Amino acid sequence: MSEQESLPETESEWRDVLTEEEYRILRESGTEPKFSGEYIDESGDGTYRCGGCGAALFDSETKFGSKTGWPSFFDANDDAVEFHRDTSHGMDRTEVVCARCGGHLGHVFEDGPEPTGKRYCINSVALDFDAEDDAEN
Repeated sequence: MSEQESLPETESEWRDVLTEEEYRILRESGTEPKFSGEYIDESGDGTYRCGGCGAALFDSETKFGSKTGWPSFFDANDDAVEFHRDTSHGMDRTEVVCARCGGHLGHVFEDGPEPTGKRYCINSVALDFDAEDDAEN
């Protein structure tokens, strides 16, 4: 889905446009298994977009190898994400969601590298990667 397309309005419509796994992660706040995502080792230049709505979320320059099992970024694009308190599973964490569609992306932690000190721990399933060479064509 591109940023210009209108968003699904109901959960039924979301089920029609997302795979079962995308729906579980983006709409039901699921988590993919550690080290299973396709973008963990991605090192190309480009933009990481929301897998639900296509919003530009993270630039490749902010990605780093956290060795946690999920793609990690030290910063998000301006106004691209929102934060919610998440007390599920007996933890107190900060959930990261897409500001455009509200899709669950992952969580942010305060143990990342400079310059922000943040680690956005994001599910690969919640992302699409636009390689720089693809964006230029």
